[in-house]
Amino acid sequence: MKVSTPRSTAVPSRQAASLSEQLSLGNLLAEACPSREVLKHVTSRWGVLALMVLETRMHRFSELRRAIGGVSERMLAQTLQWLERDGFVERVAYDVVPPHVEYSLTPLGQEVAEKVRGLADWIELSLPRILAARKRPPITS
Repeated sequence: MKVSTPRSTAVPSRQAASLSEQLSLGNLLAEACPSREVLKHVTSRWGVLALMVLETRMHRFSELRRAIGGVSERMLAQTLQWLERDGFVERVAYDVVPPHVEYSLTPLGQEVAEKVRGLADWIELSLPRILAARKRPPITS
């Protein structure tokens, strides 16, 4: 009995892709991949929290700082700069005294905020199990 195998119409694997294609796709496991920097910005403690707060609406800097307990002014400013450079946050500065700056998510920022919100929701819902796991004695081999 002859068994035929269907022809694959799948996209070639990353291993077969050219270097320029690999760089455009990103490879988080590669040490020099630029996507690692984006991952660092998005998944940093302050990055996640800033995205979650901005997901609801536009905020002024002081509102963001109050909404995100424990963040220093310097760390929040740096985090917002990273997120702005990555195309996730839009910063609008008004030429008034005192300075008035508003931050909101771009469409790309809305997408990434939705992703980190899923992770944050999972952590909140799983917290009792996580805390229980922390109380168990460590496994020794």
